[in-house]
Amino acid sequence: MSDGLDPVRLGVVGLGFMGQTHATNAVDLGHEVIAGTDVVADSRDEFARSYDASTYEDAAAMYDSEPLDAVVVSTPNAFHEEAVVGALERGYDVLCEKPLADGLAAAERIAAAAREADGFCAVNFHNRISTAAEVFRGYRDDGRFGDITHVQANYVRSRGIPGVGSWFTNEELSGGGAVVDIGVHAIDFALYLMDFPPVEEVFAVTRTEFGARDDYADPGDWYDATEEAVFDVEDSATAMIRCADDRTISLEVAWAANQTETQEFVVRGTDAGARLDLGGEELSLIESGRQGTDHVMESELTDGSLDNTGWTGSDERFLEAVASGEPPEGNTVERALTVQRVMDAIYRSAEAGSCVSVDDE
Repeated sequence: MSDGLDPVRLGVVGLGFMGQTHATNAVDLGHEVIAGTDVVADSRDEFARSYDASTYEDAAAMYDSEPLDAVVVSTPNAFHEEAVVGALERGYDVLCEKPLADGLAAAERIAAAAREADGFCAVNFHNRISTAAEVFRGYRDDGRFGDITHVQANYVRSRGIPGVGSWFTNEELSGGGAVVDIGVHAIDFALYLMDFPPVEEVFAVTRTEFGARDDYADPGDWYDATEEAVFDVEDSATAMIRCADDRTISLEVAWAANQTETQEFVVRGTDAGARLDLGGEELSLIESGRQGTDHVMESELTDGSLDNTGWTGSDERFLEAVASGEPPEGNTVERALTVQRVMDAIYRSAEAGSCVSVDDE
């Protein structure tokens, strides 16, 4: 925590793995976790023991009973809207887990509430906070790449479907499958690398090729299917995203695929290019020149690192923004709404079998 700033008093809505991760980070960063909310009694009991915090079954009761400064929302996607809007209406700053909501209409209502609120809403796109991404951004802002015209965005698991029977594979609770779970990170990161140009059109195909198979091989034991399990979402998607001035993103997302796993992003600019992994620490720059002889040169990032990256870095920046009273500039609700519009367009395009416009109004 920065010197001279008071600790933030934090409430957490949704006390599963991510809720506990945010709470632990907050404590480690010198802040106070004073309350948590979950509909599951065992989760409330564990949270109360771990953080010496008050717990509630209902978020509104926590909001009205505790002296909070900020709230983290890490519920299943279908419950983001109620929890986030309720906190914003009471003037709290909010960090919402990705995606912003389970659908575009709910995301737009959250964004509208944030525009009217005294507090701010940020969204936890933690993969932006890495050494490679920060170095890339610095070079991009200095003009090293010229005009960035294309990004190849990949988030592909060879096997990695979340546990069937959990909310991840239930469209009613999640709003979608691989696109909503991991594609949201890839879309956000690609747009971030391009400095968020306006998005105009999307062509996409979604597929369900593995989730319902009786012979699905799952060496990492992600799957854990039961007879009562619901799997009504896609497990992969391919999309072409066209932005303003004919800048493009090619997107490959999969929970399961018969290919090598990859989180590689390849950036093409008119003066230079780059290669980096989502949330990773390695960065390659690809440039050409005529010094001595016509040549192509590839250079690697070899030293330097951020103190806190990923989830820890995201929580640190959110909590410092709360403590200082200055909203963060990066992971804003408006940028999260742009990502939500792209996901909505992916599903609409896949259903229509044609290119669709992305509504940015």
